[in-house]
Amino acid sequence: MPRKLPLYVSIETTRHGKKVAYFRRGKGQRIRMPNADPSSKAFKDAYEAVLAGDAAQRPTGDRAAAPKSLRWLILRYKESASWRQLSDATRYQRDKIFEKVVQKSGNEPFAAIDKRTMQRAMDKRADTPAQANSFLKAMRGLFDWAVRNDQVTSNPCDGVERLRDKTDGIPAWTVDDVIAFREKHPIGTKPRLAMEFMLLTGLRRGDMATVGRQHIRDGVLTLRTGKTGTVITIILPQYLLDMIDATPISGMHLIGQDNGKPYTVESFGNNFRDWCDEAGVTKSAHGLRKLSATLAAEGGAAAHELMAQYGWTKMSMAEIYTKGADRVRLGIKNSAIVAEQIGNISPRTHNSGAGNVAKKA
Repeated sequence: MPRKLPLYVSIETTRHGKKVAYFRRGKGQRIRMPNADPSSKAFKDAYEAVLAGDAAQRPTGDRAAAPKSLRWLILRYKESASWRQLSDATRYQRDKIFEKVVQKSGNEPFAAIDKRTMQRAMDKRADTPAQANSFLKAMRGLFDWAVRNDQVTSNPCDGVERLRDKTDGIPAWTVDDVIAFREKHPIGTKPRLAMEFMLLTGLRRGDMATVGRQHIRDGVLTLRTGKTGTVITIILPQYLLDMIDATPISGMHLIGQDNGKPYTVESFGNNFRDWCDEAGVTKSAHGLRKLSATLAAEGGAAAHELMAQYGWTKMSMAEIYTKGADRVRLGIKNSAIVAEQIGNISPRTHNSGAGNVAKKA
């Protein structure tokens, strides 16, 4: 005799032959359960959670969030002081990540998520290591908050390692890219000012969307960066100040929309990529920041000097560029030493019979 299903639960068979369980009370929200086995712990935890409240009667923002579900936990996290303390750029990035998480498994109980669950999620993202690592960082932040607020007893991300990215990430601009961009966008245009300003300052796209004349005094740019909150101070050369004067600017922002309103971080990035495409440069705003830091390091800037300009709070970021520059300089120096030592090797004689002739004499 078939086992009787819990109240409000139904089981359906998908077109692929898989059994799926759903919870629905009356005309309320239809909630998918973690599996179709009512005897499993994951099912029992989820059933207890959804039974505790009717999702259809919750406020609009929580309409699809069953109590104690992953969706519910993310909503609570985004109401917290920990979330508000993150930079605008970090919140924006994690919003995108959580949006995809919620779409896929938002109503599953967060208590059922363990280390094995997180490891499987990372394995599925193995083809895109950078995105996988961003996902892990976002989920680690979520569950760190959950532990501090007694929602869970441990962080399921603990012990899950970041994936090694065999690439150098976002490709850096080259000098040829800069030349191509300059040829397409002349002085006096918004694209040219944006490119030159980022090349000189190394500002992130989020800061480029907010920087304006109010941040420049006596040729010196002073700005609190959006991502790390550090204050950077950069002297602007006369050619860049002249370029600012030569470019029509609407509103307070150096690079703003034609109606005087500022760009959002995303819209600035999209517009800048379009300007790059017009110049035949298949790179991004962040790649220009990488070229700026590379030029500084190759010019002899020390790690702490790079940190001051680019707003980094960790020495490891600056050392990526200083170590690269040092390897170039040391490689050139060492190859010259090797060449000199090779030149000191005495040539061997090819007249092997000379000694025999001497002996006969």
